[in-house]
Amino acid sequence: QVQLLESGGGLVQPGGSLRLTCTASGNIFRIYTMDWYRQAPGKERELVARIFETGSTNYADSVKGRFTISRDNAKNTVYLQMNNLKPEDTDVYYCHFVLAPTRMTRNDYWGQGTQVTVSA
Repeated sequence: QVQLLESGGGLVQPGGSLRLTCTASGNIFRIYTMDWYRQAPGKERELVARIFETGSTNYADSVKGRFTISRDNAKNTVYLQMNNLKPEDTDVYYCHFVLAPTRMTRNDYWGQGTQVTVSA
């Protein structure tokens, strides 16, 4: 059974920084992509950043130059460093992994979500 555990959300003033962490545990053979999504009430979940197994990354236009996604494969962990936070970054943030629990399988998994609030 694979589980994703997130941490690092909270309340921060505009211009401040936070770092989100998501770690996978359980049977893990290989992790392909690691993503961060965010979702506001009544809105669709939005892809914020993605990091591939190769280390290449994609970002939403709204966070380019402010957010950095990174991964530690040895720890099955992905990070999202968020700098120069804005009130419009306020959302629940979810990590999402596409991984293989065994050699012949591939599934996707979600974290439980962590609240990020940017407010003065």
